[in-house]
Amino acid sequence: MAVSIRLAGANARLQQRRVSQRDQALRQLLAESRERETLLKTILDTIDVGIVAVDSKGETLLINNQQRAFLRMALPAGGSHGSEEEAPLVFGQDRRTPVPFEKGPVRRAVQGETFSDYLLWFGAGTEQRAISTAARGMKNDNDDGFGGAVIVFKDVTDVVDALAAKDELVANVSHEFGSPLTSILGNLDLVLRGDPELRPATRSGLEIAERNAERLRALVEDLLLSAAAVESVHLRRTDLAGLVENSVVSARAQADAAHVGLVADVPAPLWANADPLRLGQALDNLVSNAIKYSPGGGLVTIKAERNDGWVQLEVKDTGMGMTSDESARIFTRFFRTNAARQAAIPGVGLGLSITKSIVERHGGSISCSSKPGSGTTFTVALPTGPPQDASRTDAPALY
Repeated sequence: MAVSIRLAGANARLQQRRVSQRDQALRQLLAESRERETLLKTILDTIDVGIVAVDSKGETLLINNQQRAFLRMALPAGGSHGSEEEAPLVFGQDRRTPVPFEKGPVRRAVQGETFSDYLLWFGAGTEQRAISTAARGMKNDNDDGFGGAVIVFKDVTDVVDALAAKDELVANVSHEFGSPLTSILGNLDLVLRGDPELRPATRSGLEIAERNAERLRALVEDLLLSAAAVESVHLRRTDLAGLVENSVVSARAQADAAHVGLVADVPAPLWANADPLRLGQALDNLVSNAIKYSPGGGLVTIKAERNDGWVQLEVKDTGMGMTSDESARIFTRFFRTNAARQAAIPGVGLGLSITKSIVERHGGSISCSSKPGSGTTFTVALPTGPPQDASRTDAPALY
């Protein structure tokens, strides 16, 4: 019995030492975890980028101080998060159209979208700021399913203002080019048409000068249109089916000359909140490009559909297509693909930049999908009217 008692006591002391060691190890791990948490929080609160992490249900896992400042910026005067009376001051690229709840960056991320450079405007008046957002999803450890997302918010107001100043400079310089070019072309035309006895060599030189002056004037007009597309967009209730019909009629001769089929499948009426002049210009650009970049013939299809308060327009061709790198740069000013340059297709690379500016000023978005030799599809999403969902009372504090 004494031996049993001694063995039991020794075993109890051994177990106690093990528990004590485990407790010490757990305390050390907890201290290290707290240190890492403090370090992470300090880093997140030091950077000038807003960060939000959410789970698969949209519940907030992490938010830093900069993001809290952005959210305060989006509050109406005298409002508070969760207010049921006023919508957050979050607007599209036109700085006037409220962004619907389902188009907010956090909501898009919770729905599984991955995006970058999604530009929004927070606040109102002189305090309004341009915020660029990006999102990346997280996977579950167990089944590799969607486990949440991290959304990043960055203030890019200075960059946007600098680009606007550059656009204004380009517009002013282009405008100053207009008068001398008109004079040059007018005098060249007078000489060419007014003197039938010009020597062949002289006439040839003057015709070359006239062609190049016309090209320069076309470039100047495109630059002016680019600036105008950014500045003057006047929204009203518009039937997009009529705009598509007009665009098809205008492009029919170009399509017939290029042996390209042109088909439209658009329900009528198809209402949206749009500027018919500017949106017609954007649509003409997309259809003209689709025909122009199908040099071997093919088919251009224009489709449209309504989708939960939005209209989605699609212009699809079966032409030369482009690589993924080229697709990512296609809306950059003056960018042209290698295939377009090799095929000597005319253009200066401004049409799609103008189109993107017009669409974004409508509070919409445009995307491009393409593969070399398999054609290209441009998709435009536009609000059907003044957004109603922006005032939803069930929207979370994180927009």
